[in-house]
Amino acid sequence: MSARTPGEVRAVREGAVVRITLANPERRNALTFAMYERLLAACDLADEPGVRVTVLRGAGGHAFAAGTDIAEFAAFDPGTAGEEGLAYERRVGHVIARLLALRAPLVGVVEGPAVGGGLALAAACDVLLATPDARFGAPIARTLGNLLPAPVVARLKDRIGGARTMALLLTAELMDAETAHAAGLVHRVVPRDELAERAGELVERLASAAPLTLAGLKETDRRLAAAAAAVDTDDLLRGVYGSADFREGVAAFLAHRTPRWEGR
Repeated sequence: MSARTPGEVRAVREGAVVRITLANPERRNALTFAMYERLLAACDLADEPGVRVTVLRGAGGHAFAAGTDIAEFAAFDPGTAGEEGLAYERRVGHVIARLLALRAPLVGVVEGPAVGGGLALAAACDVLLATPDARFGAPIARTLGNLLPAPVVARLKDRIGGARTMALLLTAELMDAETAHAAGLVHRVVPRDELAERAGELVERLASAAPLTLAGLKETDRRLAAAAAAVDTDDLLRGVYGSADFREGVAAFLAHRTPRWEGR
């Protein structure tokens, strides 16, 4: 875990509803490695008997999650960075798979940026509400020079389509809330002053529905998507995370400068 930004994941059960909050507000809720592990523990709470809905959001109202805390990558050893990067992506992939396997619906509430790892978490939600200032993307081709694992790319393609996914990733652009709504990623764009009310209505609607039907629909969706997510890209992840370009991307990000890519 980064010593500078410990971060935390808060999980609270309120009757039939579990509320999970990503909390690292000084870094716009960027996720430390430890926070990913704590998300797994939160999923155990969300799968307890009687839970009908889980809500995932960022703390502070200004960001959902601005990716992974880049300070974590600075600790990678250049000699083993490829394996460390692969282990990191497997960790994230395990968290995403666990979120997708939740029996009860997962509602995401996105305020501000949901980028990088934050985008992966948002895409794992079954229903997303977003405020008008929400932004979605993974601008890694412009910032870190790392790579998304196949399950995350597959989930994005399932949510917004193949062409739009590739354009989003290759151009390193961010998608605004209205575009994400038009693409099908976001269920509804909600003004901030209506967010609490609309989120409450959605949670109540889902909590009052037939739980076995909802669980069956979620599992059907998960099984249909499983084949596309099973592609092996470990060699690509090792190569990118072990590259000089990735080390340059991390150094440039932490130094607040533009990276100088060399393609090696």
